Amino acid sequence: MRKLLILLIFTITINGINAQTASITGSLTETGTNNIIPGAHIFLDELKQGTVSDGKGRFLLNDIPSGTYHLEISSLGFQKQYQKVLISPGEHLKVHWELTEDFIEIPGIVIERTSLSGGHQGIQDIPGSVHYLGPAELDKFNYSDINRILRNIPGVNIQEEEGFGLRPNIGLRGSGVERSSKITIMEDGVLMAPAPYAAPAAYYFPTSGRMQGVEVRKGSSQIKYGPYTTGGAINFISTQIPNQFSGKVRILGGNFGSRTVHATIGDSYKNFGFSLETYQAQSDGFKELDNGGDTGYNLQDYVAKVRVNTNPDAKVPQSLTIKLGQSTGESNETYLGLTDTDFDATPFRRYSGSQKDVINTTQRQLMLRHQIQPFNFMDVTTTVYRTDFERNWYKLDKVRASANGDQVSISRILDDPVTFSQEFDIIRGVTSPNNDALNVKANNREYYAKGIQTVMGFRFGSETIRSDLEVGLRFHQDQIDRFQWVDQYKMEDGVMMLTESGTPGTESNRVETANAFAGYLQYNLQVGAWTIVPGLRYENIKIERLDYGKMDPDRSGTDLSTRSNQVNVVIPGVGVDYKFNSKWNSFLGIHKGFSPPGSKEGTEPEESVNYELGFRYQHKSLYIQSVMFFNDYSNLLGSDLAASGGLGTTDQFNGGNVDVSGIEFELQYDLLASAKTSLSLPVGITYTLTEGKFQNSFESENDGWGTVEEGDELPYLPEHQLALLVGLESGKFSINLSSKFQSALRTVPGQGDIPLNESTDSQFVVDFSTNYSLHKNITLFGSLRNLTDQVYNVARRPAGLRPGMPRSFMVGVKAQF
Repeated sequence: MRKLLILLIFTITINGINAQTASITGSLTETGTNNIIPGAHIFLDELKQGTVSDGKGRFLLNDIPSGTYHLEISSLGFQKQYQKVLISPGEHLKVHWELTEDFIEIPGIVIERTSLSGGHQGIQDIPGSVHYLGPAELDKFNYSDINRILRNIPGVNIQEEEGFGLRPNIGLRGSGVERSSKITIMEDGVLMAPAPYAAPAAYYFPTSGRMQGVEVRKGSSQIKYGPYTTGGAINFISTQIPNQFSGKVRILGGNFGSRTVHATIGDSYKNFGFSLETYQAQSDGFKELDNGGDTGYNLQDYVAKVRVNTNPDAKVPQSLTIKLGQSTGESNETYLGLTDTDFDATPFRRYSGSQKDVINTTQRQLMLRHQIQPFNFMDVTTTVYRTDFERNWYKLDKVRASANGDQVSISRILDDPVTFSQEFDIIRGVTSPNNDALNVKANNREYYAKGIQTVMGFRFGSETIRSDLEVGLRFHQDQIDRFQWVDQYKMEDGVMMLTESGTPGTESNRVETANAFAGYLQYNLQVGAWTIVPGLRYENIKIERLDYGKMDPDRSGTDLSTRSNQVNVVIPGVGVDYKFNSKWNSFLGIHKGFSPPGSKEGTEPEESVNYELGFRYQHKSLYIQSVMFFNDYSNLLGSDLAASGGLGTTDQFNGGNVDVSGIEFELQYDLLASAKTSLSLPVGITYTLTEGKFQNSFESENDGWGTVEEGDELPYLPEHQLALLVGLESGKFSINLSSKFQSALRTVPGQGDIPLNESTDSQFVVDFSTNYSLHKNITLFGSLRNLTDQVYNVARRPAGLRPGMPRSFMVGVKAQF
């Protein structure tokens, strides 16, 4: 009896204690969009107790004693939030919190002046096609390859090259992909091509793996973002200065000797903030060089930012941000591909003739950005910038099979290895009879770009009418300095031996300089359900070339020739958006497209009239966007680039009338949105149909195009692209599957069925990744790329077939504090 009484008292005591504990249940959504936030960490600081929001953005904290607590809510891509909660004995508190997107750090000042999208919240208000990939999207696969990052965005055309995305070929809506030279590339709103006006071929591309976000704007980008206004613009958002002390470290490793380290640290105080960042990546490469050798790369990036700002409640808010960056790289990459026969037998082979090929690069950037809001209705953002880029791509250019024989370019040899069998044998390692068999060109170039740009914004209106007037000005200068030479080698049993060193300046020896003034005026009017955005852009460009000739390496001017080209252009456009209700809206845009013509006299600028019509639907977890577009080129410009199979003069030439049309479709939905489960199953589908045809016949000045007939289809423009992204998300883990189908590319202009020797392979590539939250500050990561190990060729240029990356894996740990 006594034991029974003791047991009863003990049970009552325990129940009494339990009755005093409480719980917190809640849900998390994004401010402005109501998107659920899975995987967020909710932490009770006093109890050192926490949990993670599930796939529906819900969370539960149990067994909380009564008292006052401080809750910390954190999620990648959102500002960390702190909530003070008072818990009564036995209370079951229910809460709902909204987290604000962590987009761009500008205390008290608007962000529209430096962003293409305004983040996830800003997309719905833009009358045109725009996409934003934030930290949460980029974190799923931890890609460093921009080709893979952009694979799920409709309307993006990509031609892979070396498998790592180091020097991508990207176009938007059929604008042309050659070295991404027909789109506007920016980082933090600053032009990033080495010489955007004088030599736009992007041999430098921002390091995608260190970015916090990526914005892609098509159609409606023409007015604000130049000078390339036909296809659109891509803006990379670098890691921002955090609003409190924080940092992260990511260490990843995989096959082919791949290794990546990414580390950041930063803090903000009342009037000061800073961040330091490094991104290091390297690989031994996946291609196999005859007789062995490295075919990989090594990349080192460093970025530092400092910001000073007024008090948050200052009458005239101001901030000044200084950004410094340096990127160095070494890539053992070549223009030399494979013949069809050798590709079928050993697709990842590298011929002996490419054993000396390597590109060394150094890029430095400086940016000073001042922002001020002198009045409630006015803000001014002024940016001073300079970038310097040095690169020397030392690579095989031509082959001579005998002492008195002609030099033959590697592209001609790979196109016809039977006719040029002797030259082809030397490339493959057969001993050459002559000492000057292999010409290896040092494509040594230096670039700079500098300028100042100012954007002034004026906001006025009433409760029913909202107006925003934006005025932008930019003074810009850029330059490319070619100072090149050729070394000669002989081939001896597969080994290249230097026989004669060239003199710098005895190959290309010229300087091209561009001076440009650009200005734009854009007015945003919102009246009821209507948004109307008319605008006008002006470009005044003068490009001059000084060619010192191959016989004057000292540049004394004894053999100097000059040429110049100047253009003035007005670029109008208008976008209209109509919201039928809170779920449906449609948009229409008409804009003039433009690209600068280069320094060659007689070359006209590229001009077009671009049309788009689209609609969006968003309700809860369902998002749909569909766009039809038509680009009517009155003069399409082609570029003579070695990368595209040309002679490498970089001259631009007139391509005549071209029509490009297409459809873009995008759908996102959570298949478990209505299911009674803690999991979410988000699915994203994108499809792009694109057709581009020449409307006139002509003899091209570029070997890559040759003879063009009316009705020929544009090369390297896929007709069909279909991408599928599937995820399974819970509180602690996520599994993601990303796949893309791309139809075969035509490698030269033509009609009808594509001949096999003028085609790349169609491809269907699947990637897999998983993330597991081991701790609120530690996540484990793993990925498989090209899951099915598909073998496919991605291009027949510059010289021969080139493979896509085979199956590869990466594993590692991601920590934050």
